Amino acid sequence: MLLIKAQPYHGFQPVVEPDNGTLKLLTMALLKLNPGETYTGETQGYEQVFVLLAGQFSLKVGSETFTGRRADVFSERATAVYLPPQTSYQVQNTGSEVMEAAIAGTPAEGSYQPFMVKPEEVAARRVGQGNWARTVQDIVVNNVNHPVYRIVVGETINDPGNWSGYPPHKHDDYLPGVEADMEELYHFRVAPKQGFGTQLHYRKNPEGYSAYVVQDGDTFMIPDGYHPVVAAAGYQLYYLWMMAGEQDRVLMPHEDPDHVWVKQS
Repeated sequence: MLLIKAQPYHGFQPVVEPDNGTLKLLTMALLKLNPGETYTGETQGYEQVFVLLAGQFSLKVGSETFTGRRADVFSERATAVYLPPQTSYQVQNTGSEVMEAAIAGTPAEGSYQPFMVKPEEVAARRVGQGNWARTVQDIVVNNVNHPVYRIVVGETINDPGNWSGYPPHKHDDYLPGVEADMEELYHFRVAPKQGFGTQLHYRKNPEGYSAYVVQDGDTFMIPDGYHPVVAAAGYQLYYLWMMAGEQDRVLMPHEDPDHVWVKQS
């Protein structure tokens, strides 16, 4: 099953764990702290990206302290902290409201330095047109000047009724200059919260088509295949996306040739 439904939680909550049987390279956890609460973590053999979803935090790693705040994922850009492998860190909720964050991870080797991505450093742009226009926000992609091993992290916000990941694309074959081989993971939020979207997933060889209703707090694993998303009318749909590949760290999706005509329409 590719869809992981949201569950009530508090503190540190693993969502996609290592060796989960579907993804080889990606992990994800959620962190929810009340005002004044702290959490101490260890990255072990993973590079991780802490992405603030809402609230206010202070994160200590080594001799450095990073801070940030965010009202919610729809009204403000992210604050994020890159955490190298073999690193201990401590997060504290320094605000007056609940703090929530997502922590993306992938196995990594080598020595890297922690760094923060501020909201003004997030690369935001409008992509697509008509009812497949959406906002894409690169957090740790090509917008950062710090080296990382292979993790890629960003966010997409669909306007009500609009599509994203469209024209449908995939990135499960290694074809230099044409397509990168990258796993992906989506974590969804919806505004208003009672709303929903639809996550499609299909392959052409062998043929297989599936559709999933995604709601606030759900997570979707994408080991392969085409994977467009649509928001229900009246509801904004947000998803945090994280990617990792074995060969290289490049965004090179391969669009479904049956549907690329919409780009010229």
